[in-house]
Parts: sequence; C-alpha cells; structure tokens
Amino acid sequence: MSSLLCYALPALGSYVLLSIFFLRRPRLLHTPWTPAFRPHLAAHRGGSGERLENTMEAIMNSMAQRAELLELDCQLTRDGVVVVSHDENLSRQSGLNRDVGSLDFEELPLYKEELEVYFSPGHFARGSDRHMVRLEDLFQRFPQMPMSVEVKSNNEELIHKIAGLVRQFDRSQITIWASEKSSVMKKCKAANPEMPLSFTIPRSFWVLLLYYLGLLPFVRIPEKFFLCFLPTIINRTYFPFSCSGLNRLAAVVTKWAIMRKSLIQHLEARGVQVIFWCLNEESDFEVAFNLGATGVMTDYPTALRRYLDTHGVPAQPPKAEASSVFLPEK
Repeated sequence: MSSLLCYALPALGSYVLLSIFFLRRPRLLHTPWTPAFRPHLAAHRGGSGERLENTMEAIMNSMAQRAELLELDCQLTRDGVVVVSHDENLSRQSGLNRDVGSLDFEELPLYKEELEVYFSPGHFARGSDRHMVRLEDLFQRFPQMPMSVEVKSNNEELIHKIAGLVRQFDRSQITIWASEKSSVMKKCKAANPEMPLSFTIPRSFWVLLLYYLGLLPFVRIPEKFFLCFLPTIINRTYFPFSCSGLNRLAAVVTKWAIMRKSLIQHLEARGVQVIFWCLNEESDFEVAFNLGATGVMTDYPTALRRYLDTHGVPAQPPKAEASSVFLPEK
C-alpha cells in the first residue's frame, strides 16, 4: 500500500500542477477562436424591458443604444414563415390560445398592449408597435448586426429555413446557433456548420465537470459562445423553481459552481465568449464584468449602455464585426 502511494501521490501532484498551469495558459495547447464580433451589450428578446419584446420598435430602440447583439427566439408559422417569437403558444403574448404553427403569418394576432418583463417581475413593457416580425425582415434591415437565434423545439423545417435565410443574407459568421438541447443543436450544426455554436445545457454541465476534474485545459471546445445565467439573479429576478427553498438552494449551488473567475478567464483565453443573462440591474452588470465576461444580455439596453459608457467600455463598430472570421481552435 505504501509503495502504491509513493507512485500515486507524485503522479497526482504532477497532474494537478499541469492542470493549473494549462488552465492559466491554454494558448500553449490550443489556438483560440478569432471572433467576428465581441458584444458587450446584448439585447434580450430585442430589448424587452423598454418596448414590447421582439418587435421592430424594440429592436430599433436597442440599436439606438448601440446594442452589439440581438438575442431572438424563432418559431415557424403554418405557411412556413420564420417569425421572431419566444413562445410557441400565443396566450401570454397576445391572449390567443393558439400555437404559432397553427396560423399563417397574416393571421398572427397583435401583442398585448403591455407585457410583463420576465426577468424583472412586476415591471411591464409597452410600445406602439405590437406586430410580430419575420426573421427575414431583420436580416434584410440589419445586414451587419450580430444575432443569436435560439431554436427551442426539435423542428427540422424551422432549423433548415433559418439556415437557408442565414446563407441567403451571407451572415453565417455573425449569426449564432442557440438551443438548450443538444439534440436540437446537433441538427442546427448539420444545417449550417459555418454558424458559431453556443453551449447547450448538457454541454455546459460537461464543461463544469471537466473544469473541476482538471481536464478542461486538455479538451477541445467547438463552441464559441457560453451564454449562461448569472447565479446572483436566482431568487431575486429569476425564479427557476416554484418552491422558494429550491430557488435558495439553486442560488447557493450555482454561485459556487459557476462564478469562478479562473473558469471564465480560461474560456475567454480560448476565444470562447462568455455572456451572462439576463441582467437588469447595475450591480449585476458589475459582477459579470468583474468576473471577466465579454458581455451582458439585458432587457434594458439603455441602462446597460449607460453603465458601459460610464465605465469606458466602447461599442464595437458593426463594419469590423462583419468582416472578421472565426479560425478553428486546434
């Protein structure tokens, strides 16, 4: 037993030292991704705290605040139109208990006159524009604006239509595939492999596991964006569980697991951009940027722009964003 320990302990010690060394210096093992854009200000649902979510008015308002990324969710209508809508069912947004896929585009109802801001409970957004927009209209109107397109359902027709629109408007390098599900992301990647990927929920857990095992520095990362909630918002503005006790537990556990500056710095050093969502208060902006994140996703682009300008963080020029390319991590 003692002879085994004589070999095991030095080997374990060497492994720990190597892991820490390469965690801090990942570029000795990997060529980092070169980003086409680096967004500090990402507008959640187009900026859903200041105007009605996902409307052209909300997006124009976010553009006026020099947003550098639009976060969007897409659904497919019965007549095959890709529309920007967070929910498949229209009850919350319009009061009509029908799915988007059961209606033609021209039949889609108007949004309600006001909608509660999901990540700011008790606050409501209003606006004069209540129309749902087509993804194609956004691509046409904002050809150089980076966008994150989330696909929530395993709908192959929707995935292929999004991929086709991205190719049609020649914006593969500035349109991010996003999905919580690895099965959906696999189909997204197959439909347009040139688009950058974000982490799914299972892949996020996998990265955390590798980090705590000390293996992360030695594993290739194909994703280019880590879109992650900031644990400090749980039980304050984000309530993932109906039970308050579970929310408190989740806040403690995820804060311990995710808010590791060495993890964020390692990902950033490898060209994986970390964007925390969905932050609507200045104290949370401060926490995210102090951790080393690239950017913040918010419902209130005006508040985040004020913070960025006050702290001297410049907006990214759209033309430069669209002209760069991603280089493969080796």
